[in-house]
Amino acid sequence: MSTGSPRQLWLLPVLLITVIATALGGLLARDLYSEPVTPPPATVVATSPSPGPPEEQPGPADVRGTADAVVHPLYHTLRKLLQTYFNAVNAKDYAQWSSAVTYERQTNQPEQKWRDEYASTKDGNIVMHRVEARGDGTARVLLTFTSTQAVTDAPQELPEPCIHWNVVWAFSTEDGEWKLAAGPASATPQHEACG
Repeated sequence: MSTGSPRQLWLLPVLLITVIATALGGLLARDLYSEPVTPPPATVVATSPSPGPPEEQPGPADVRGTADAVVHPLYHTLRKLLQTYFNAVNAKDYAQWSSAVTYERQTNQPEQKWRDEYASTKDGNIVMHRVEARGDGTARVLLTFTSTQAVTDAPQELPEPCIHWNVVWAFSTEDGEWKLAAGPASATPQHEACG
C-alpha cells in the first residue's frame, strides 16, 4: 500500500497553514478597521442651556450642537461658519462677517448699515439644534442664541436689551464654499425678551 510521494505529504500542511493565516489576517483586519468612530467633540449639549442671570447674558460665545445636529455630515463645516459669523458680530469685524455670508447678503447689508444695526450687539448661548441639507447645494439650520444690545439697536418690534432667538437660517454654496445665505427662513425669526 502506497502512502503518497514525499512532495504531496508536505504540501497539505503548508496549504493548511496558509489558509489559517489568511483567515486570522482577515479577522484582525476586520477588528482593526471597525474601530468605533471617535465621540463627538465637547461642543455637544443635550438641550438648549438654561439662561443665566441677566448680568451673565448673552452667555458663552462658542457655537455648540445638540446630539441630533452633531451627527449630521455638515455639522462641523456649518458650525465653523457660524462661529466665524458670531465672532465677527461680537468683535464688530465686518470683513470677517462678510467672509461668512453670501454676496447677496453682503449686498443687502452694506458695511455702514451693518455697523449701525450691530453697534452694541453681543451674541452668545449659541446652539445648533438641527441641520437639514438639500441636494441642490443648500441647507438649513435650526438655531437658538441670545443677544444683548442697546434698546435702540434692538428690533423695532421687540425693543429689549436681551433677546432669545429661535431661528432657521439658510445656507448655500457659493464659489464652492458654504455661506450663510439670505432667504425667507433667515428673514422671519422667532424671538422673545429674556426673563
